[in-house]
Amino acid sequence: MTRPDDPEPAPGKAQRSRRAVAIWLLCVAAMVAAMVLLGGATRLTHSGLSMVQWQPLMGVLPPLGQEEWQETFEKYKQYPEYQKLNRGMSLEEFKGIFYYEYSHRVLGRGISLVFAVPFLVFLLSGRLERRRLPSLVGLFLLGGLQGLIGWWMVKSGLVDRPDVSQYRLTVHFGVAVVILGALIWVALDLLLPPSSGSRAPRVVVRWTWVALALVFLQALSGGLVAGLDGGFVYNTFPMMDEHWLPPELGLLSPWWLNAFENEVTAQFNHRIGAYVTALVLLALWFKARLAPLGPQARLALHLMLAALVGQLLLGVFTLILLVPLSLAILHQGGALVLFAVVLYALHRLQHEGAAA
Repeated sequence: MTRPDDPEPAPGKAQRSRRAVAIWLLCVAAMVAAMVLLGGATRLTHSGLSMVQWQPLMGVLPPLGQEEWQETFEKYKQYPEYQKLNRGMSLEEFKGIFYYEYSHRVLGRGISLVFAVPFLVFLLSGRLERRRLPSLVGLFLLGGLQGLIGWWMVKSGLVDRPDVSQYRLTVHFGVAVVILGALIWVALDLLLPPSSGSRAPRVVVRWTWVALALVFLQALSGGLVAGLDGGFVYNTFPMMDEHWLPPELGLLSPWWLNAFENEVTAQFNHRIGAYVTALVLLALWFKARLAPLGPQARLALHLMLAALVGQLLLGVFTLILLVPLSLAILHQGGALVLFAVVLYALHRLQHEGAAA
């Protein structure tokens, strides 16, 4: 029998440390998801070019007082977005778009602090397992790179074209999804030990990898649509007006450029990608029903199906209602939820083993 003042056994202490680290990582993941959604709102309100300077260590406070606001506004007037699209905009209208981008950047700084400070505390207190250090340091470096990618994206709209490059926007979004997935995966590793129950067939694990890749590619496809404002060109479903194959699909030359710079082709590809992704996820769900899976893996696959249905409905209504801001943000959030749920399913299937 142990006395109340006896030291806690090492395994119990280690388990509590793992849980604390996992909760911290999930909190960072939630902030990253919020950052993505705020970035989507910034894009949809055409606010991303309102801040024409990058001050990673300064600029935490917004302009204070009329003089500072006017100075910031005058800097904005020197760039193409004001000169070609927003000429005559009032200072109050400028403030409306400024705060979207300002909030986006401040939240990015907040994520850096919420990651770095607890990381140092866990590290110095010995609550981090040594084998986790490379992945956590890698995540921190990837987060710093994401900040640079964000400014690289903004710079593309400060030259001649009053809009950011759809290529750079898609890269920025894709890296955010990778960071989100890595945070969730490491947290799941810490929270959920390998199962000693049923073993997942290898074929189910392989198809879950395929499903995850398709969801990720479909998210990137959505980034291209957003970057090209492709959600506004055809707003009917299931046909694109009276066409199954709209006539503008191959207008650009060479032909492969249409996939990346033709807004009609980008929307068409996003629709086709949704059909293919949905079919693969449905096939995975039906196949997994017959497999000897544990309860967590089975629950994850049911959640995947629910997230898929919700995302498809959000996509259709966002399109036919002419991309309202609220639905567009929900649709972007639905992509993150679907990605996270498929990732969770993959984690559970892999940790339950792989039988032939």
